[in-house]
Amino acid sequence: MAALKARYRAYSDYLRERFGTKVYKLPLKLPVTCPNRDGTLGVGGCIYCDEEGAGFECLPSSVTVEEQLARNKEFFRRRYKAGKFIAYFQAFSNTYLPFELFQKYIRSAAETEDLVGISVSTRPDCVSDPYLDFLAEVGREKNLLIDVELGLQTVNYRTLLRINRGHTLGEFIDAVGRVKKRGLEVCAHLILNLPWDDMVDVIESAKVLSALEVDYVKLHSLYVVRGTVLGEMYQKGEINIIPMEEYVARAVTFLEYLRPDTVIQRLVGRGPHDKLLFANWGVSWWQVVQRIEARLEELDTYQGRLCDYLNGPALRKRFGEAQGGDPGE
Repeated sequence: MAALKARYRAYSDYLRERFGTKVYKLPLKLPVTCPNRDGTLGVGGCIYCDEEGAGFECLPSSVTVEEQLARNKEFFRRRYKAGKFIAYFQAFSNTYLPFELFQKYIRSAAETEDLVGISVSTRPDCVSDPYLDFLAEVGREKNLLIDVELGLQTVNYRTLLRINRGHTLGEFIDAVGRVKKRGLEVCAHLILNLPWDDMVDVIESAKVLSALEVDYVKLHSLYVVRGTVLGEMYQKGEINIIPMEEYVARAVTFLEYLRPDTVIQRLVGRGPHDKLLFANWGVSWWQVVQRIEARLEELDTYQGRLCDYLNGPALRKRFGEAQGGDPGE
């Protein structure tokens, strides 16, 4: 029987194979917002997002990039024996800055010792050619792995409207193409249990990401934070969150339909403990991961098992591999 991690392509294993040592992300928080909060596209942000965005585990944005990197590096070296690092611009939309300021922050991070990469989290509608050209230039100059993490959440355009994303699938497709055209890598962020999605949306999300040849995926279980629109809906009983067993089933199915070469950065997420109304069904995130891994074992299944829908599946079914091509090519 295969080892648990062998049933999907785990990020930690991938980084060790690529760089020959333990690699950890150093979270960074910039003084930045997003167009869905400042009035450019809307106010209040996505219905699940609070004033911290995704940066609740980061140091304050008032601390310089250099100091954030130094302090986090020391922590990860001491606690996890990390050898190399990736500078991770995490909270809000990190390309939603004047170009000159964006360049300054990226160059500051790029000078960090023992850095092997830079990861920039942003929105699909905040990706443009000059910023990507600059990232590609820094990657070449410093020999760094550069990836752009794009928040998609779901391929269901009706759900995107419900959660007030401010963009649709079209902007995501455009952003992925522009990122990959420059030889940069793409990480897609998905929430597998949004109240308006079902298993059909999960499967279609895997298919779309596979067709676009996205390099990395982050899966997230929905958490509900006090003081948000989603929090109010949750407290009023206006939304239902699926049971953990259903989330596990969705994660397993997503992996089965996803390309086998896509790297899984995360299977479940965490929320800000002091503000949570709901997160991970009241158990630790790693327990959810264990249940997903155990279910893969029970079903004797693995990532990519059902990835047979690319490169002319109807031709393969009717005439065979020679005329239909191989799936995933």
